[in-house]
Amino acid sequence: MTRDMISAETSVRVRYADTDQMGVAYHSNYLVWFEVGRTELMRDLGLPYTEMEARGISLPVIEAWCHYVRAAKYDDCLTIISAMNEMPRARVKLSYRVLKEDSILLAEGYTVHGFLSESGKPVRPPKYFLDKLKESFR
Repeated sequence: MTRDMISAETSVRVRYADTDQMGVAYHSNYLVWFEVGRTELMRDLGLPYTEMEARGISLPVIEAWCHYVRAAKYDDCLTIISAMNEMPRARVKLSYRVLKEDSILLAEGYTVHGFLSESGKPVRPPKYFLDKLKESFR
């Protein structure tokens, strides 16, 4: 049986530095929280960024989208759910949901990443990357 997606949950707390004068989290922090979730998802898959970079592959963001539903506020404890819904081809797309206590949806969105070689040229996902994902999608 194949899994529909690979996902991971990560928790963060809204810091004072993340907020404006009204105590509301600044909108760009959601993209930072997406990155926190993405980094943990990749680590959970056995594909930490440090290892990929050591092998000469980087995953720059080439597209990002976020839909804001409710505001996160100072000291809220948030859960970021990061997911990969399909095997990548030339690009990999990850989706995110940011929730606060009681599973209240604050934002959802996605990022799309290209695969680049050390020379900065686009490449296909490396075999070791796809092999790890195939293990996880089973």
